[in-house]
Amino acid sequence: MSALFLKRFLQRPLQVASIIPSSRALVRKVSEKMDFSKPRVIAEFGPGEGCHTREIARHLTPESRLLLFELDPEFAQHLANQFRHDPRVTVLNIDAAHLTEALAARDLPHCDYVVSGIPFSILDPEKKRELLRRTYEALAPAPHAAFIIYQVTNELRERGHCDHFARAESEYCLQNLPPMFVTKFWRTANGHQSPVNGRRNGANGASRNGHRSNGHALNGAGHR
Repeated sequence: MSALFLKRFLQRPLQVASIIPSSRALVRKVSEKMDFSKPRVIAEFGPGEGCHTREIARHLTPESRLLLFELDPEFAQHLANQFRHDPRVTVLNIDAAHLTEALAARDLPHCDYVVSGIPFSILDPEKKRELLRRTYEALAPAPHAAFIIYQVTNELRERGHCDHFARAESEYCLQNLPPMFVTKFWRTANGHQSPVNGRRNGANGASRNGHRSNGHALNGAGHR
């Protein structure tokens, strides 16, 4: 376990939200949700000490860009030092709500993926709605583009907070402390798995075969 991660958790438990970084299994599940076969623009919210960031950077093409939004100044400095020799990675010690402005400042029209581990369940409702709206608008209107989250609860899907996304798939990663839901929200419906009967696949959505995308009850309760 990273000493920095433990230190920042003890100092800011609500912001860091977990006492240890993500497991290798969780990192792999999240990275597998992305297609790295082409140059991509990816934003990561709350990268912490960088366990997901390192995996993403490992797969990126030389032309890709990775924007890291980290509010904690010590984590931000740690990330800046860690990726100081990688021109693809930009560390921003600002709120993720500034995603649109950060993209525009770099002449980047859209993100291909937004990855987030920030604890949405504890955010102020208005701030949550605004961040989700900005995330949706920042994603490219393309079949691959998606918002990918790993959370202790699955409230963004189950409570309909992300119904404006075209569809969603969730799976549960038990090989992490605590166990996490990994959910992928697509910006648009693609040709492989379109919404059932024209409905969006949000809180009550289903995959093409009419079943949930994983075998677990996704009520998000009892996992906090």
